[in-house]
Amino acid sequence: MDAQEILHIILSEFYSKLESLADLVPREAEFAKAANKIKVAMGMRRAGKTFFVYEHILHLLEQGIHREQILYINFEDDRLEFLDKQQFGKLVDAFYSLYPKNHDKKCYLFFDEVQNIDDWAQVIRRVHDTKNAEIFLTGSSAKLLSKEIATNLRGRSLSTEIWPYSFEEFLVAQKIAIDRSLYGNKTRDNLVKAFNDYLTKGGFPETTDYAVDLRQQTLQEYVDIVIYRDIIERHEIKNPALIKHMIISMLHNVGRPFSINKFYNESKSRGYETGREVLYDYADYIEDAYLAFAIPIYDSSVRKVQTNPKKLYAIDTGIVRALTLDYDRDLGRLFENIVFLDLRRKRCQVSYYLTEDRKEIDFIVQTPRGHKKFFQVVWDMTDEKTFERESQALEAGMKELNIPGEILTLDSYLQKGIILPS
Repeated sequence: MDAQEILHIILSEFYSKLESLADLVPREAEFAKAANKIKVAMGMRRAGKTFFVYEHILHLLEQGIHREQILYINFEDDRLEFLDKQQFGKLVDAFYSLYPKNHDKKCYLFFDEVQNIDDWAQVIRRVHDTKNAEIFLTGSSAKLLSKEIATNLRGRSLSTEIWPYSFEEFLVAQKIAIDRSLYGNKTRDNLVKAFNDYLTKGGFPETTDYAVDLRQQTLQEYVDIVIYRDIIERHEIKNPALIKHMIISMLHNVGRPFSINKFYNESKSRGYETGREVLYDYADYIEDAYLAFAIPIYDSSVRKVQTNPKKLYAIDTGIVRALTLDYDRDLGRLFENIVFLDLRRKRCQVSYYLTEDRKEIDFIVQTPRGHKKFFQVVWDMTDEKTFERESQALEAGMKELNIPGEILTLDSYLQKGIILPS
């Protein structure tokens, strides 16, 4: 089958898909508005990158762009599994051969999971440099879409991260409409019920309506696919059992410090043979694949940043609950995880802080515009000792660094969300 025949099938299925799309949940993310840049959407598998692309394509059609000016290819399609860069290039050329008038028009080219094509960047660079086209890429490996793209596309690209649903997106997906302007007991009770549901289910779009058993099984399968395809295969891991053990250990420690040295000693006692440097590499691979994230301590001393343990957060609370058993007694850590994800969605740099007398503040953030703010996350307002301890830590940090801060409770989060300095 030649390139034009393949393209006819791809486009026919793509047009049918567009006609069937309904009730897409508008995502909070958006592609960068820079016509001369290649746009990249990155994130974990199944987080919604494809439907984010569909949403953008539908906006183009609403703006009067003809569908013949739009090319969409999903390289997760198993029929394209053996495509190489030459065949990829021929598919793009076949698009212009099929619609010759596109040579004189601006076109919109979408390549989903492009990392599945070896040496894909050569084709993308050629098309970017020779065609009047906006190019949109998605991929499931943060390493591919940061370090490798920076090298291969040489300053031609801008990236957007796609995360599982936020709480606001979850409400839309569940068709829950709550008027926060009238924040009384009824509003609060409805929001708390919905938030607890979100805390349990998480935000992966496919699974929010699944029954408990099916949701847990599906989320576990998501993690397995990421482990084997984005970590073990990609990095040629020689000890898959150890890295799976490391991932489970990290998910068990959401909201807590995680020491590679401590994990190394614990792994040795369990019979795993490895070196510390290998474990540091594994931690990078896990973060590259968007499974878990380690945030550093905030300190002007590089030595202190390097020697203090990092705190861990997961891609999704639903995944945490699908792979662990111990969070029903500590919902505060899951709430803290949700706050972390919200801060990442807002493109903040996130660290934690220890005051001069070693009191911990959950987050110190820096916004894209350079403004800083502390957030101390408190789940149970009825525990007076906890609230007093967290308040004292926040006050000390604000005084030491002269940075504003806020106690973030479930009530304040549900009523007004996270407010960053402007």
